[in-house]
Formats: sequence, structure tokens, C-alpha cells
Amino acid sequence: MAEKTEGANKEVDSEDKVEGTENADITDLGPFEIVVGQQMPSIFFKFQFKNVEYSSGRNKTFLCYSVEQQGAECQKMEGYMEDEHSSTHAEEAFFTEVFKECNGSLKYSIIWHVSSSPCAACASKIAEYLKKCPNVHLTIFMARLFMWEEPEIQQGLRLLKAAGCRLRVMKAPEYNYCWSTYVENEGESFVPWEDLQTSSLAYEGILNEILQRA
Repeated sequence: MAEKTEGANKEVDSEDKVEGTENADITDLGPFEIVVGQQMPSIFFKFQFKNVEYSSGRNKTFLCYSVEQQGAECQKMEGYMEDEHSSTHAEEAFFTEVFKECNGSLKYSIIWHVSSSPCAACASKIAEYLKKCPNVHLTIFMARLFMWEEPEIQQGLRLLKAAGCRLRVMKAPEYNYCWSTYVENEGESFVPWEDLQTSSLAYEGILNEILQRA
């Protein structure tokens, strides 16, 4: 799958120069791996989940997950993943690193909060998985829409919807939930940035328009 990058040809803004570490040379990127943990540093969340239009430097995916298993006993699992310069994206790795086995006799409710929406290849693979496992119900909350102008990206989102995946844009309540659940916040409350709600509504309008197209 192609490397997931956003705004690759856009000028890096001053915020990214201060906060971002993604603009380093490839030799400085470190190991190629999928990182799995319980909580991420707050600076990662504030940078990677910021719902800006041009996301220079945000060239990997952070995925916060919640898995509820319903059967004889109800079990819940939570954590986060990031594709640390890996060739495998976090969405695909979730089904090999975290949710490794689907028991057909149980029902699963999975919720993702992701820094950006899936690429076309990931969307197709997720849709195929959901069709094979109808007992898995997936909801994806997205901070940003990845390259949403591209026809193949739009088609991927529609494939997910057709497969039963619920697609939503993150708003203030989701940001607060992620901050309290998946972030090393040291007891601090989440402070929304300027235009968070405006950007969320703009992305929501774009997403709804994409999903309504034939």
C-alpha cells in the first residue's frame, strides 16, 4: 500500500515547524513498525488529531480503538495504534495486531477514532472484512478527511458505508472522550483549538456529500 501522506506539496506552516517531527530526513525516521499502546503523549494527540485543512507533516495514522465483545460475558478492550513509518497502515494492522480473531458466535462493537480517514486500499480491505464478518459492527470517527477530492478515496468511503460501517467526523465530544481515554493528559482538561468546531462541521458536510453520491 502506498505511503499515507497529506498535503505533500503544500508549504509547511509555522505550527508544523514548531510541533511536528515528521519533516525529518528518512534516515532519521527510526524503525519501521506498528506501535500499540494504551495512551499516547498529549503532544502527539494535539498535533496528529488537529482537524486542519492542510495537514503538512501529519503523514502517519493514529488510531484509537474500543472493542466490546458481547456474548456469555461482555468484555472491553481499549488502546491506540500508530503506523510508525511502516508500510502497513494502522487500519489494516488493527486486524493483525489487536483484533486477531473473530468468533462467529459472538457480536463485536468496534469504535475507531482516527487522525484521518482511510486511504482507498485500506477502505477496500476493511469493507471486505466487514462483509466476511457480519457480526462485527464498526464505527469510524475521523478527525480529517484524507485526500477527499480524489475519486478513489470517495469510492472507498462509499464502499465502507455499503459494507455497514458507520462513518462520522470527530467533534468536541469525541475529542474530549479521546483526550480522557487515550491520552496521557496528567489530569488536564482538553482545550479545543480555535476553529475546531467550524472545521468539524465543514468536514461533516463534505463527508455527507460524498456518501450521498451514487
